[in-house]
Amino acid sequence: MPDAATSVPDDGDDLSALMARVADGDRAAFESMYRHTSAKLFGIVLRILKRRELAEEVLQETYVKIWNEARRFDPDRASAVTWMVAIARNRALDERRRRQPALLDDTREASEPSDPLASPQRRAESNAALVRLLACLDELKAERRTAVSLAYFDGLSRAELADRLGQPVGTIKTWLHRSVRQLRDCLDR
Repeated sequence: MPDAATSVPDDGDDLSALMARVADGDRAAFESMYRHTSAKLFGIVLRILKRRELAEEVLQETYVKIWNEARRFDPDRASAVTWMVAIARNRALDERRRRQPALLDDTREASEPSDPLASPQRRAESNAALVRLLACLDELKAERRTAVSLAYFDGLSRAELADRLGQPVGTIKTWLHRSVRQLRDCLDR
C-alpha cells in the first residue's frame, strides 16, 4: 500500500529522468518513481474502483505494466506522471468493466461488446484522448488544475471549492470558466 506522504516531484524532468532509467532496467529508479507517484495513482484507482483491496491489486498491476512498457514512454507527448496516470486509470476502468455483469438484450449477439470502448480501436482513441486531456491539465496553474479536478472528477460545488481552496466563490467561478476555455483551446491544437 502506498505511503500517503509521498507526492509527485514538482520537477517533471526528474520523473522523466527516472522513467528513462526505468526503461534501462534500473530497479532503484523504479523504486524511487514508485515512492513519488504511488499515492497519486492509488487515489485515482481507488476513486474508480471504490474497494481498497481491489485498488491495491490494480495498482500493483499498473506498476508491472509501467516497468514493462517504460521504453514506450515519450516525454515529447506527455509528462511521465500523465503517462502513468493514463495507465492506472485505464487499468482501473478495465477492471471495473470486467467486474460488472454484462447486460445483454435479446437483439444483441453475445459476442458483441456491451461497451463501445471495448473495441481495440475505440479504446486506443479513448486512451489517446485521455493522454491529451491530462497533458492539457498539466498546462494549467496548480491551483486551477486542483479546482478543475475537484469540480469535474470529485463533483465539488463552487461553494465547496471556495471553502476547500480558501478563495471567494467568484474567484472559483472565474478559475473554472477560464480553465475550461484553456483546456478547450489546448485540445483543439
